[in-house]
Amino acid sequence: MKIHPLISSSQELADLCARLAKADFVAVDTEFMRENTYWPELCLVQIADTNEAAAIDPLADGIDLTPLYDLLVNNEDVLKVFHAGGQDVEIIFNATGRTPHPIFDTQIAMMAISQSEQIGYSNLVESWLSLTIDKGARFTDWSRRPLTERQIDYAIGDVTHLSKIFPKILKRLMKTGRGSWLNEEMEKLADPENYRNDPTEAWKRIKAPGRNPQMLGRLKAIAEWRELEAQGKNIPRGRIARDETLADLAGHPPKQQADLAKVRGLSQGWKDNEIGRRLMATIAGAQPLSDDELPPRTPRGAPLGKEGALVADLLKLLLKIRSREIDVAARLLARSDELEMLAAGVRKNLPILQGWRYDVFGHDALDLVEGKLAFAVENGKLKMTHVDDVESPDTISEQTGGQAPA
Repeated sequence: MKIHPLISSSQELADLCARLAKADFVAVDTEFMRENTYWPELCLVQIADTNEAAAIDPLADGIDLTPLYDLLVNNEDVLKVFHAGGQDVEIIFNATGRTPHPIFDTQIAMMAISQSEQIGYSNLVESWLSLTIDKGARFTDWSRRPLTERQIDYAIGDVTHLSKIFPKILKRLMKTGRGSWLNEEMEKLADPENYRNDPTEAWKRIKAPGRNPQMLGRLKAIAEWRELEAQGKNIPRGRIARDETLADLAGHPPKQQADLAKVRGLSQGWKDNEIGRRLMATIAGAQPLSDDELPPRTPRGAPLGKEGALVADLLKLLLKIRSREIDVAARLLARSDELEMLAAGVRKNLPILQGWRYDVFGHDALDLVEGKLAFAVENGKLKMTHVDDVESPDTISEQTGGQAPA
């Protein structure tokens, strides 16, 4: 494989992308910094097919990234391969308003062919290529220039390895026949709605007890305010105020600006500065949530009661057994909150009761909560069995002539 020097000119990038546009797939990775900013700062893009690989410097003076973005979001003929690509996709969406498509994520794919839960990249490389990655450059400052040779070698390695691993994973998927399972997961990863940052929806990410319309209306208003403040200053939202501080403000709104000095998590200066005035104006203008906006009465993670919690535990045991039997990561089949909702009696809009998940696991999970499935020990191993298949005491008695089996 040809490894190019760091690409820092528009013409070099255009030529590279023109060649890669003819490939069946490209492996893609990014390096970015987001510790001190609201928007992640793209610092490096790595890309490779089976023949060549390069690192691209998006911070190079005057470089035009249009050919790269065209390849990633407009070219439907080239599959874009990532590993744990959620943040990479987010960065591309922020730059273009679109997501890479078609897309393939090797971390998700590994869940369909093994019991690996969110396997890390270094473990992936070691598992498939028997190579150990030098992690020394992993946490360096990617925004500083010039980049060192060690940094560039480390970064390009991410896509050169991935371009070799992807065909192997694909071959395994074809043997198992589970490729179709992943179509929905990959489409979810590529769904632009996952990356669209709507400040009016920010309140839904904050934990707040109850369904009080006035309290939640204030939470919605101040959460939107925080997003806009953070975006305007390009700083992490937590530097404006933490989630728990917003929940406290929504539940116990200050009556006057001077009271902000008493709110845990806010600076004393807010009692008489401009940002404090803007916050108070936001609280004063908050409107109660409408009935349509209120969260459902049976939210995820609702208390199950003692019996419901026991049923949920049985479902989790069933999930472990099934994932072991078919060698699939349990997380791909079901999430804990889904099992708790099933145990609580919810049947609508549960992924485990739809599509391939229902066929592979959901059907048995439903049978368990409805008393049609039981656990048994056979040859020292725990397995699941349908109640109809379990011999009744009367049957056992008849088979043993009325005597208890020795």
